[in-house]
Amino acid sequence: MFDFIQSSHVLLTSAASLAVVHTMLGVDHSLPFVALGRARQWSLPFTLGVTAVCGVGHVVSSVLIGYVGIALGIATESMLWLESARGDLAATVLIGFGLSYVVWAVWKRLHQSDKSHGHRAVGRGLTPWILFVVFVLGPCEPLIPLMVVPGMQGDWAMVSMVVFVFGILTVAVMMASVAAAYYGAGLVSRHGVGRYADVVAGLVVAASGAAVLWLGV
Repeated sequence: MFDFIQSSHVLLTSAASLAVVHTMLGVDHSLPFVALGRARQWSLPFTLGVTAVCGVGHVVSSVLIGYVGIALGIATESMLWLESARGDLAATVLIGFGLSYVVWAVWKRLHQSDKSHGHRAVGRGLTPWILFVVFVLGPCEPLIPLMVVPGMQGDWAMVSMVVFVFGILTVAVMMASVAAAYYGAGLVSRHGVGRYADVVAGLVVAASGAAVLWLGV
């Protein structure tokens, strides 16, 4: 009984630690929301709402793959390969979205007056949905191995606890990081970046994807 409690404690502590570290080190988990939120003139509550929804989609997509893989007895290596491929795809889409956003922002700036540009920036459009798709594609790499350990023993209650701890902390840290950076970005925008916020936002999004794809950040 003591061994079971000890192993459960170690597993849940690992889930909590990895969720925090994975989220804080992943620049793509916060910077795109801050850059686009400021550029599109989203309020902080709306920005955090988009962050939360994307975070939930990010976790749930990996959870579903993990549950299916465990139920079918698929090797961990195969599931991790799929997660790695999903990660590369998500990063590539993020780069493409960021660069496309830069082109769009430059075109808009050349063809619209400052007044119409400001009115447009308030709109929310498809941007939150594109971010959601990117994060559904993006994997939670540390989560599946944590699910496999109790899953292969048939301990579905522990699997659910691991998922709950990892998921709650991932979304919470994403929102906390975005909230902190949102105010920092506001200070920067007041020093001359505001006029080019859309262009900067697109570059930040593309750079976040590049960091994930080529640097493994």
